[in-house]
Amino acid sequence: MNSDTKVIFEELFVNYPKLLPIKDDIEKAYHILEECFSFGGKVLVCGNGGSAADSEHIVGELMKGFLRRRPIGEEDRGKLISAFPDDQYLADHLQRALPTISLASQTSLITAIANDVSPDMIFAQQVYAYLSAGDILIAISTSGDSPSVVNAAKVAKAMGSKTIVLTGQTGGTLKTLGEAVVLAPADTSNGAQELHLPIYHTLCAMLEATFYTN
Repeated sequence: MNSDTKVIFEELFVNYPKLLPIKDDIEKAYHILEECFSFGGKVLVCGNGGSAADSEHIVGELMKGFLRRRPIGEEDRGKLISAFPDDQYLADHLQRALPTISLASQTSLITAIANDVSPDMIFAQQVYAYLSAGDILIAISTSGDSPSVVNAAKVAKAMGSKTIVLTGQTGGTLKTLGEAVVLAPADTSNGAQELHLPIYHTLCAMLEATFYTN
């Protein structure tokens, strides 16, 4: 971690002291994500209901500027201006991104899988298709027992990829399938979701501070 990343990390526990018992697990999740992006990997995120919304939220923070500006590099900027010398709009407005895909957002695909195959395969099929060596799955389930999320984590594990689990305090089946398991200290779904948000906001901010120092 650089100094900015450390400040962001420690601030989480000042604002949410009840997360202190899982501090090491959150830090482990950060290091797994940092390694993934460092080597050109991508992140897949899945969850149902409110956790589907969290999946999309995470993508929104990683795929564009979150708390920092992310102008594209001079090499890419030069390519765009060279291709379109009379139009610098793209060069001025594109932002650097940490490639992340929400598996909950593929409406036509997931409804087709649910209808033609089985609802518990909506994420597993996508993991099997999208996952490459070095990619990471973030699996979100407040109970830890959502069949569609569990199946996705099983496919990731079988294919040799790491999984970060965000769940409630019991962990369910998912806690046995993750390399980093973050058990939000709450015994209700809404309570876990309320803690998941500051956790993943912190992870996103830490990653941004790591890769975009300007």
